[in-house]
Amino acid sequence: MTHILVATDAWHPQVNGVVRTLTMMAEAAKGFGVDISFLTPQSFPTFAMPSYPDLRLALPGPSKIARLIEAAKPDGIHIATEGPIGFMVRRYCRKRGLPFTTSFHTRFPEYVSARSPIPERWVWRVLRWFHKPSQAVMAATPALAAELRARGFRNVVLCSRGVDTSLFHPRTTDLCLPVPVFLSVGRLAVEKNLEAFLELDLPGTKLVVGDGPARPALERRFPDAVFLGARHGEELAEIYAAADVFVFPSKTDTFGLVLLEALASGLPVAAFPVAGPRDVIGAAPVGVLNEDLRTACLEALGISSESCVQFAAAHTWQASARVFVDHALNVRPVEPEGEVAEFVAEDPHFAAGHHLKIT
Repeated sequence: MTHILVATDAWHPQVNGVVRTLTMMAEAAKGFGVDISFLTPQSFPTFAMPSYPDLRLALPGPSKIARLIEAAKPDGIHIATEGPIGFMVRRYCRKRGLPFTTSFHTRFPEYVSARSPIPERWVWRVLRWFHKPSQAVMAATPALAAELRARGFRNVVLCSRGVDTSLFHPRTTDLCLPVPVFLSVGRLAVEKNLEAFLELDLPGTKLVVGDGPARPALERRFPDAVFLGARHGEELAEIYAAADVFVFPSKTDTFGLVLLEALASGLPVAAFPVAGPRDVIGAAPVGVLNEDLRTACLEALGISSESCVQFAAAHTWQASARVFVDHALNVRPVEPEGEVAEFVAEDPHFAAGHHLKIT
Protein backbone atom coordinates (compact mmCIF):
# COMPACT_ATOMS: atom_id res chain seq x y z
CA MET A 1 0.00 0.00 0.00
CA THR A 2 1.03 3.59 -0.59
CA HIS A 3 1.98 5.10 2.76
CA ILE A 4 1.54 8.70 3.97
CA LEU A 5 2.93 9.76 7.35
CA VAL A 6 1.01 12.56 9.07
CA ALA A 7 2.74 14.54 11.83
CA THR A 8 0.26 16.01 14.30
CA ASP A 9 0.44 17.66 17.71
CA ALA A 10 -3.31 17.12 18.16
CA TRP A 11 -4.16 13.53 19.02
CA HIS A 12 -6.14 11.31 21.36
CA PRO A 13 -7.33 11.75 24.07
CA GLN A 14 -8.00 15.25 22.71
CA VAL A 15 -11.51 15.65 21.32
CA ASN A 16 -11.55 18.19 18.52
CA GLY A 17 -12.12 18.62 14.81
CA VAL A 18 -8.49 18.09 13.88
CA VAL A 19 -8.30 14.68 15.55
CA ARG A 20 -11.65 13.57 14.12
CA THR A 21 -10.70 14.79 10.65
CA LEU A 22 -7.39 12.92 10.63
CA THR A 23 -8.80 9.64 11.95
CA MET A 24 -11.78 9.65 9.56
CA MET A 25 -9.54 10.57 6.62
CA ALA A 26 -7.20 7.66 7.41
CA GLU A 27 -10.08 5.20 7.65
CA ALA A 28 -11.54 6.35 4.33
CA ALA A 29 -8.17 6.20 2.55
CA LYS A 30 -7.84 2.49 3.28
CA GLY A 31 -10.69 1.92 0.84
CA PHE A 32 -8.53 2.91 -2.11
CA GLY A 33 -5.22 1.39 -1.06
CA VAL A 34 -3.55 4.18 0.93
CA ASP A 35 -2.24 3.68 4.45
CA ILE A 36 -2.10 6.85 6.57
CA SER A 37 -0.12 6.54 9.79
CA PHE A 38 0.56 9.17 12.44
CA LEU A 39 3.50 10.65 14.29
CA THR A 40 1.85 11.95 17.48
CA PRO A 41 2.55 13.10 21.06
CA GLN A 42 2.10 9.51 22.20
CA SER A 43 5.74 8.88 21.22
CA PHE A 44 7.18 11.68 23.40
CA PRO A 45 7.09 13.22 26.88
CA THR A 46 4.41 15.92 27.11
CA PHE A 47 3.56 19.00 29.16
CA ALA A 48 0.31 20.88 29.75
CA MET A 49 -0.32 23.74 27.34
CA PRO A 50 -0.30 27.14 29.11
CA SER A 51 -3.87 28.40 29.76
CA TYR A 52 -5.22 25.11 28.38
CA PRO A 53 -4.28 22.37 30.90
CA ASP A 54 -6.35 19.59 29.28
CA LEU A 55 -4.20 19.84 26.14
CA ARG A 56 -0.67 18.47 26.28
CA LEU A 57 2.20 19.41 23.98
CA ALA A 58 4.97 17.02 23.05
CA LEU A 59 8.69 17.45 23.69
CA PRO A 60 10.10 15.77 20.57
CA GLY A 61 13.84 15.33 20.13
CA PRO A 62 15.36 15.53 16.63
CA SER A 63 17.01 12.11 16.81
CA LYS A 64 13.78 10.33 17.75
CA ILE A 65 11.86 12.27 15.10
CA ALA A 66 14.42 11.05 12.55
CA ARG A 67 14.18 7.44 13.73
CA LEU A 68 10.40 7.41 13.58
CA ILE A 69 10.25 8.92 10.10
CA GLU A 70 12.96 6.62 8.74
CA ALA A 71 11.27 3.57 10.26
CA ALA A 72 7.97 4.54 8.64
CA LYS A 73 9.50 4.80 5.14
CA PRO A 74 6.62 6.98 3.91
CA ASP A 75 5.84 7.81 0.29
CA GLY A 76 4.62 11.22 1.44
CA ILE A 77 4.89 13.40 4.57
CA HIS A 78 2.14 15.72 5.72
CA ILE A 79 2.40 18.14 8.67
CA ALA A 80 -1.05 18.72 10.14
CA THR A 81 -0.23 21.16 12.97
CA GLU A 82 2.18 23.99 13.73
CA GLY A 83 3.18 22.66 17.16
CA PRO A 84 6.44 21.14 18.46
CA ILE A 85 6.08 17.95 16.41
CA GLY A 86 5.18 19.91 13.33
CA PHE A 87 8.21 22.16 13.71
CA MET A 88 10.59 19.24 14.24
CA VAL A 89 9.28 17.29 11.24
CA ARG A 90 9.48 20.44 9.11
CA ARG A 91 13.13 20.83 10.21
CA TYR A 92 13.89 17.18 9.40
CA CYS A 93 12.40 17.48 5.91
CA ARG A 94 14.13 20.77 5.12
CA LYS A 95 17.57 19.48 6.15
CA ARG A 96 17.21 16.37 3.98
CA GLY A 97 15.49 17.89 0.98
CA LEU A 98 12.25 15.95 1.52
CA PRO A 99 9.07 17.50 0.11
CA PHE A 100 6.07 17.81 2.41
CA THR A 101 2.57 19.25 2.57
CA THR A 102 0.79 21.02 5.43
CA SER A 103 -2.69 21.83 6.70
CA PHE A 104 -4.08 25.06 8.10
CA HIS A 105 -6.70 23.85 10.60
CA THR A 106 -6.85 26.45 13.34
CA ARG A 107 -6.84 30.24 13.61
CA PHE A 108 -3.91 30.37 16.01
CA PRO A 109 -3.42 34.14 15.70
CA GLU A 110 -6.89 34.82 17.08
CA TYR A 111 -6.59 32.12 19.74
CA VAL A 112 -3.18 33.32 20.93
CA SER A 113 -4.36 36.93 20.99
CA ALA A 114 -7.39 35.95 23.09
CA ARG A 115 -5.12 34.40 25.75
CA SER A 116 -2.08 36.68 25.68
CA PRO A 117 -0.89 40.18 24.69
CA ILE A 118 0.88 38.82 21.59
CA PRO A 119 -0.38 40.70 18.49
CA GLU A 120 -2.07 38.60 15.84
CA ARG A 121 0.24 39.93 13.11
CA TRP A 122 3.26 38.43 14.86
CA VAL A 123 1.68 34.98 14.87
CA TRP A 124 0.63 35.32 11.22
CA ARG A 125 4.25 36.00 10.27
CA VAL A 126 5.51 32.89 12.03
CA LEU A 127 2.78 30.81 10.40
CA ARG A 128 3.60 32.20 6.97
CA TRP A 129 7.25 31.23 7.55
CA PHE A 130 6.21 27.76 8.74
CA HIS A 131 4.06 26.99 5.68
CA LYS A 132 6.27 28.69 3.07
CA PRO A 133 8.16 25.52 1.97
CA SER A 134 4.99 23.39 1.92
CA GLN A 135 4.12 22.15 -1.54
CA ALA A 136 0.40 22.27 -0.73
CA VAL A 137 -1.12 24.21 2.18
CA MET A 138 -4.50 22.50 2.60
CA ALA A 139 -7.41 24.71 3.68
CA ALA A 140 -10.86 23.37 4.49
CA THR A 141 -12.98 26.13 2.91
CA PRO A 142 -12.82 28.53 -0.05
CA ALA A 143 -12.98 31.54 2.28
CA LEU A 144 -10.03 30.32 4.36
CA ALA A 145 -8.04 29.53 1.23
CA ALA A 146 -8.70 33.03 -0.12
CA GLU A 147 -7.72 34.62 3.19
CA LEU A 148 -4.45 32.69 3.35
CA ARG A 149 -3.56 33.73 -0.19
CA ALA A 150 -4.36 37.35 0.68
CA ARG A 151 -2.04 37.08 3.69
CA GLY A 152 0.85 35.93 1.52
CA PHE A 153 0.63 32.13 1.88
CA ARG A 154 1.73 30.20 -1.20
CA ASN A 155 0.56 26.91 -2.73
CA VAL A 156 -2.83 27.05 -0.98
CA VAL A 157 -5.23 24.29 -2.07
CA LEU A 158 -8.75 23.32 -1.05
CA CYS A 159 -9.28 20.11 0.94
CA SER A 160 -12.74 19.97 2.45
CA ARG A 161 -14.15 17.79 5.24
CA GLY A 162 -16.69 14.99 5.36
CA VAL A 163 -19.16 13.40 7.74
CA ASP A 164 -19.86 9.81 8.80
CA THR A 165 -23.52 9.41 7.85
CA SER A 166 -23.54 5.83 9.12
CA LEU A 167 -23.10 7.26 12.63
CA PHE A 168 -24.79 10.66 12.39
CA HIS A 169 -28.34 10.30 11.11
CA PRO A 170 -31.90 10.99 12.31
CA ARG A 171 -33.27 8.63 14.94
CA THR A 172 -35.94 8.65 17.60
CA THR A 173 -34.41 9.82 20.88
CA ASP A 174 -35.83 11.70 23.86
CA LEU A 175 -33.56 13.65 26.19
CA CYS A 176 -36.45 14.32 28.59
CA LEU A 177 -35.73 18.05 28.47
CA PRO A 178 -38.10 20.97 27.84
CA VAL A 179 -38.40 21.60 24.10
CA PRO A 180 -37.24 23.04 21.82
CA VAL A 181 -33.68 21.95 22.54
CA PHE A 182 -30.95 24.27 21.27
CA LEU A 183 -27.68 22.34 21.15
CA SER A 184 -24.03 23.41 20.98
CA VAL A 185 -21.16 20.93 20.68
CA GLY A 186 -17.45 21.70 20.97
CA ARG A 187 -14.56 22.65 23.23
CA LEU A 188 -15.53 24.98 26.04
CA ALA A 189 -12.89 27.64 25.56
CA VAL A 190 -12.83 31.39 25.17
CA GLU A 191 -12.45 31.34 21.40
CA LYS A 192 -15.68 29.37 20.94
CA ASN A 193 -17.81 32.36 22.00
CA LEU A 194 -20.26 30.21 24.02
CA GLU A 195 -21.49 33.23 25.98
CA ALA A 196 -23.14 34.57 22.84
CA PHE A 197 -25.35 31.46 22.84
CA LEU A 198 -25.87 31.02 26.57
CA GLU A 199 -26.91 34.66 27.10
CA LEU A 200 -29.82 34.35 24.64
CA ASP A 201 -33.42 34.45 25.79
CA LEU A 202 -34.72 31.27 24.19
CA PRO A 203 -37.63 28.92 24.89
CA GLY A 204 -37.00 25.32 25.93
CA THR A 205 -33.48 24.18 26.81
CA LYS A 206 -29.95 25.31 26.02
CA LEU A 207 -27.82 22.15 25.91
CA VAL A 208 -24.02 22.13 25.80
CA VAL A 209 -21.88 19.09 24.96
CA GLY A 210 -18.13 19.33 25.39
CA ASP A 211 -15.43 20.06 27.92
CA GLY A 212 -12.62 22.54 28.30
CA PRO A 213 -11.06 25.22 30.49
CA ALA A 214 -14.09 27.53 30.35
CA ARG A 215 -16.59 24.94 31.59
CA PRO A 216 -16.51 25.70 35.36
CA ALA A 217 -17.01 29.43 34.82
CA LEU A 218 -19.76 28.89 32.26
CA GLU A 219 -21.64 26.48 34.54
CA ARG A 220 -21.53 29.01 37.37
CA ARG A 221 -22.61 31.88 35.18
CA PHE A 222 -25.39 30.05 33.31
CA PRO A 223 -27.05 27.64 35.77
CA ASP A 224 -30.16 27.29 33.60
CA ALA A 225 -28.21 25.67 30.77
CA VAL A 226 -27.57 21.91 30.75
CA PHE A 227 -23.89 20.89 30.51
CA LEU A 228 -23.33 17.22 29.64
CA GLY A 229 -19.55 17.24 29.29
CA ALA A 230 -17.80 15.38 26.48
CA ARG A 231 -19.76 12.74 24.60
CA HIS A 232 -18.63 10.45 21.78
CA GLY A 233 -19.84 7.95 19.22
CA GLU A 234 -23.40 6.68 19.44
CA GLU A 235 -24.09 8.70 22.57
CA LEU A 236 -23.15 11.93 20.81
CA ALA A 237 -25.11 10.94 17.70
CA GLU A 238 -28.23 10.34 19.80
CA ILE A 239 -27.90 13.77 21.40
CA TYR A 240 -27.68 15.45 18.01
CA ALA A 241 -30.75 13.62 16.79
CA ALA A 242 -32.77 14.52 19.89
CA ALA A 243 -32.17 18.28 19.60
CA ASP A 244 -34.11 20.78 17.48
CA VAL A 245 -31.52 23.38 16.43
CA PHE A 246 -27.73 23.32 16.37
CA VAL A 247 -26.26 26.63 17.56
CA PHE A 248 -22.74 27.50 16.40
CA PRO A 249 -21.64 30.75 18.05
CA SER A 250 -17.95 30.60 17.10
CA LYS A 251 -16.61 33.38 14.91
CA THR A 252 -13.12 31.93 14.50
CA ASP A 253 -13.51 28.27 13.45
CA THR A 254 -12.10 27.55 10.01
CA PHE A 255 -14.68 24.87 9.22
CA GLY A 256 -16.68 23.48 12.10
CA LEU A 257 -16.91 19.72 11.56
CA VAL A 258 -19.78 19.67 14.05
CA LEU A 259 -21.90 21.56 11.53
CA LEU A 260 -21.89 18.59 9.16
CA GLU A 261 -22.51 16.16 12.02
CA ALA A 262 -25.55 18.19 13.09
CA LEU A 263 -26.91 18.47 9.56
CA ALA A 264 -26.47 14.73 8.94
CA SER A 265 -28.53 14.18 12.11
CA GLY A 266 -31.34 16.30 10.67
CA LEU A 267 -30.52 19.35 12.75
CA PRO A 268 -30.73 22.85 11.18
CA VAL A 269 -27.98 25.33 12.02
CA ALA A 270 -28.14 28.77 13.64
CA ALA A 271 -24.91 30.76 13.44
CA PHE A 272 -23.32 34.12 12.81
CA PRO A 273 -22.72 35.02 9.13
CA VAL A 274 -18.96 34.40 9.31
CA ALA A 275 -16.53 32.43 7.18
CA GLY A 276 -16.83 28.93 8.73
CA PRO A 277 -20.64 28.53 8.71
CA ARG A 278 -20.96 30.53 5.49
CA ASP A 279 -18.58 28.19 3.66
CA VAL A 280 -20.21 25.01 4.97
CA ILE A 281 -23.82 26.04 4.43
CA GLY A 282 -23.63 28.61 1.64
CA ALA A 283 -27.06 29.43 0.25
CA ALA A 284 -28.51 26.00 1.08
CA PRO A 285 -31.80 26.07 3.02
CA VAL A 286 -30.35 24.17 5.98
CA GLY A 287 -29.56 26.97 8.42
CA VAL A 288 -29.98 30.61 9.33
CA LEU A 289 -26.97 32.92 9.50
CA ASN A 290 -27.74 36.20 11.22
CA GLU A 291 -25.86 38.76 13.31
CA ASP A 292 -28.80 38.43 15.71
CA LEU A 293 -28.15 34.90 16.94
CA ARG A 294 -31.49 34.70 18.76
CA THR A 295 -33.34 35.42 15.51
CA ALA A 296 -31.26 32.76 13.77
CA CYS A 297 -32.13 30.20 16.47
CA LEU A 298 -35.86 30.84 16.30
CA GLU A 299 -36.05 30.94 12.50
CA ALA A 300 -34.05 27.71 12.24
CA LEU A 301 -36.89 25.88 14.01
CA GLY A 302 -38.86 26.09 10.76
CA ILE A 303 -36.26 24.37 8.58
CA SER A 304 -36.95 20.90 7.22
CA SER A 305 -34.95 18.07 8.79
CA GLU A 306 -34.99 16.23 5.46
CA SER A 307 -33.24 19.12 3.72
CA CYS A 308 -30.44 18.98 6.29
CA VAL A 309 -29.92 15.24 5.83
CA GLN A 310 -29.84 15.51 2.04
CA PHE A 311 -27.31 18.33 2.20
CA ALA A 312 -24.94 16.40 4.49
CA ALA A 313 -25.13 13.28 2.32
CA ALA A 314 -23.13 15.06 -0.39
CA HIS A 315 -20.13 15.47 1.94
CA THR A 316 -18.32 12.14 2.24
CA TRP A 317 -15.02 11.29 3.89
CA GLN A 318 -14.13 9.18 0.85
CA ALA A 319 -14.16 12.23 -1.43
CA SER A 320 -12.23 14.28 1.12
CA ALA A 321 -9.60 11.57 1.56
CA ARG A 322 -9.00 11.29 -2.18
CA VAL A 323 -8.30 15.00 -2.44
CA PHE A 324 -5.97 14.84 0.56
CA VAL A 325 -4.02 11.88 -0.84
CA ASP A 326 -3.68 13.49 -4.28
CA HIS A 327 -2.17 16.63 -2.77
CA ALA A 328 0.05 14.73 -0.31
CA LEU A 329 1.61 12.58 -3.04
CA ASN A 330 1.78 15.12 -5.87
CA VAL A 331 5.04 16.71 -4.75
CA ARG A 332 8.25 17.64 -6.55
CA PRO A 333 11.89 17.16 -5.46
CA VAL A 334 13.51 19.91 -3.38
CA GLU A 335 17.05 20.81 -2.37
CA PRO A 336 18.25 20.31 1.21
CA GLU A 337 18.86 23.49 3.21
CA GLY A 338 21.41 24.23 5.90
CA GLU A 339 21.18 23.47 9.58
CA VAL A 340 19.57 26.84 10.33
CA ALA A 341 16.78 28.66 8.49
CA GLU A 342 16.54 32.40 8.76
CA PHE A 343 13.17 34.01 9.47
CA VAL A 344 13.02 37.66 8.49
CA ALA A 345 10.40 39.66 10.36
CA GLU A 346 8.38 41.83 8.00
CA ASP A 347 7.21 44.11 10.80
CA PRO A 348 9.99 46.27 12.32
CA HIS A 349 8.24 46.01 15.68
CA PHE A 350 8.14 42.19 15.57
CA ALA A 351 11.33 41.85 17.57
CA ALA A 352 14.21 43.98 18.78
CA GLY A 353 16.27 42.56 15.91
CA HIS A 354 14.84 42.11 12.47
CA HIS A 355 16.10 38.56 12.04
CA LEU A 356 15.36 35.51 14.13
CA LYS A 357 17.27 32.27 13.86
CA ILE A 358 14.92 29.29 13.95
CA THR A 359 16.36 25.79 13.88
